[in-house]
Amino acid sequence: MIKVGIVGGTGYTGVELLRLLAQHAQAEVAVITSRSEAGVRVSDMYPNLRGHYDHLAFSVPDVSALGVCDVVFFATPHGIAHALAGELLQAGTRVVDLSADFRLTDADEWAKWYGQPHGAPELLGEAVYGLPEVNREAIRGARLIAVPGCYPTATQLGLIPLLEAGLADPSQLIASCASGVSGAGRGAKVGSLLCESSESMMAYAVKGHRHLPEISQGLQRAAGMPVGLTFVPHLVPMIRGIHATLYARVSDRSVDLQALFERRYANEPFVDVMPAGSHPETRSVRGANVCRIAVHRPQGGDLVVVLSVIDNLVKGASGQAIQNMNILFGLEENTGLAHAALMP
Repeated sequence: MIKVGIVGGTGYTGVELLRLLAQHAQAEVAVITSRSEAGVRVSDMYPNLRGHYDHLAFSVPDVSALGVCDVVFFATPHGIAHALAGELLQAGTRVVDLSADFRLTDADEWAKWYGQPHGAPELLGEAVYGLPEVNREAIRGARLIAVPGCYPTATQLGLIPLLEAGLADPSQLIASCASGVSGAGRGAKVGSLLCESSESMMAYAVKGHRHLPEISQGLQRAAGMPVGLTFVPHLVPMIRGIHATLYARVSDRSVDLQALFERRYANEPFVDVMPAGSHPETRSVRGANVCRIAVHRPQGGDLVVVLSVIDNLVKGASGQAIQNMNILFGLEENTGLAHAALMP
């Protein structure tokens, strides 16, 4: 049984970790921390978990308690894992970080986008970017895993086949993405209020979103050269979900793009390449650790459109984190993650 610790269990990604791990036959949550909610039982804060965690309570973060765990998940805002990850690694505990702290390989670039110096630049060299569809072998031997962000997961999975095959013009990529309100976190914000976000849609951070350098970094690896990416995120009035509409110029019209995508993801348990002509819906992945993709070439032209949908809290965060844990500990990759999406 894998002994699990969770740092920062009061947000949406934290409770999603708890929900998914409650069904995991090989993992047990032993420690969960929150400074603000220390002493509160998990089942009291989250009634949906009654009967699963009735004796587990939040505690103040303590390296000695967390250090006896086999793996610790950080479901925290950026900047928190910097302070504790090194000590946990020294204790022999593996770290799976759901925040952005170790996603970028360049500490200066991270500081530019997150507005503070990187707190543990010495760990960046060993951090493995936890996108299993790209880095599965590196994940197996990792001590520190950086779980990809939600927008980066949907966008990279949609564009990687075209870039790896050298088909797309890497200098002209566009990602127009929409997210549900849970992507903004559980904290009280005016923009997340029902009256503000309901029955409305808006673009934001067009000048530059923090996920832009992460997406560009991953696409550059796939292309083997610098990429030019325009990334425009949108907020839409739903709770969960990411819908990415991706544009790439592919001048070779002789390539069977449907077959290309099907071959690339043929052995991937959590990527579903839908039949030609499909339009994946966010509701088809709600609550599930899956990315559904459809590829189109409108009017037979040279502009290819890829549609990619995920649940931002599952394949975009907590589910992907558990997928990484399964790989780390040599388990079947779908352990605890094989359930179907919720419909309607």
